[in-house]
Amino acid sequence: MVKAIVGANWGDEGKGKITDMLAKESDIIVRFQGGANAGHTIVNDYGKFALHTLPSGVFYDHTTSILGNGVALNIPVLFGEIQELVKRGVPQPKILVSDRAQMVMPYHILLDAYEEERLAGKSFGSTKSGIAPFYSDKYAKIGFQVSELFTSREALMDKITRVCELKNILMEHLYHKPALKPEEIFQELMSYKKMVEPYVCDVSAYLYQALKEGKEVLLEGQLGSLKDPDHGIYPMVTSSSTLAGYGAIGAGIPPYEIKKIITVVKAYSSAVGAGAFVSEIFGEEADELRRRGGDGGEYGVTTGRPRRMGWFDTVASKYGCRVQGTTDVAFTVLDVLGYLDEIPVCTAYEIDGERTTEFPVTAKLEKAKPVLETLPGWKCDIRGIRKYEDLPENCRKYIEFVEKKIGFPITMVSNGPGREDIIYR
Repeated sequence: MVKAIVGANWGDEGKGKITDMLAKESDIIVRFQGGANAGHTIVNDYGKFALHTLPSGVFYDHTTSILGNGVALNIPVLFGEIQELVKRGVPQPKILVSDRAQMVMPYHILLDAYEEERLAGKSFGSTKSGIAPFYSDKYAKIGFQVSELFTSREALMDKITRVCELKNILMEHLYHKPALKPEEIFQELMSYKKMVEPYVCDVSAYLYQALKEGKEVLLEGQLGSLKDPDHGIYPMVTSSSTLAGYGAIGAGIPPYEIKKIITVVKAYSSAVGAGAFVSEIFGEEADELRRRGGDGGEYGVTTGRPRRMGWFDTVASKYGCRVQGTTDVAFTVLDVLGYLDEIPVCTAYEIDGERTTEFPVTAKLEKAKPVLETLPGWKCDIRGIRKYEDLPENCRKYIEFVEKKIGFPITMVSNGPGREDIIYR
């Protein structure tokens, strides 16, 4: 059986924890899209970890962790993460890398940084991990698959030289930076080859066999619905599809194999990077939520940037769950809200004097004002509670209010950062 774990919002919903938790009953965990531009925070018996490339199931010795063909593969980052885990006492994880995965090239990271610098105040808030240039090249058909590391020197050098001719026009004439040298890039790719060689396999064939044998597979998504390039807040989005539907493509499995789509929804809102964010709050109100939030504060796992904060947005979350094809909602970081006397919730948008509960396209979204309803807080610490009926009445009312507004069943409630801090409904 295949389950997908994806985000409903702007990312940072707590997918890593849910994947780590569900990996206990899984055989295989697959990252199917995105790169090292976002991170998943995991807190377990080994300590606290920030994973950027590895799937969040690497902490169990019975699992196989796979980087699918849809991933933007930064090989040095992957290798560094594996070494860091082992250094901190985690058993050497079993890892497979798709031979069809494409590599983040050294110049992708340079181009990403140079373009953000050129755009200045009109930048996209990129993490400068090379993601947009990587996916641009993939779809322009000038990317490099892992399998190409194992072709002849002549074939690889010929392609590198051709690509450098194109990139150097940008480097020298748009960005006024030093030209790329094909031989240096070739040598760097040979160092990548040494790192990745032990892990390379035909992932699609491997998963086909695993599913025939009845294995349990988790697909782990990065970011959330609102960062999807088709269905998100374009153009302030990521460059790969963040939806569960893409999991079939990015892993190389049939779409009908995905039986459960667990969509992770945060009990309040947060976002990293630019773009419309209707329920955003500012000043001391935002600072306090940021300080108390997440797992030691709401700061980007990859960049360390303070996250933008907001109240729960039922309009965005309902939409985010719908486009994912949600079967189950995992509601996270609920414990954070225990300090509030009253909890505002954004239940509609006002756009040009009209109210709507449907999530609009970006041009309308940028004009939207939040319509807030206020619920009473529960004013206590709910960490350690394991049964739903043991939660304070106002806490249960908050969960049930959100569930009714978004229209999808909340079957898991996370009330702390640890693997065991979960309530099943």
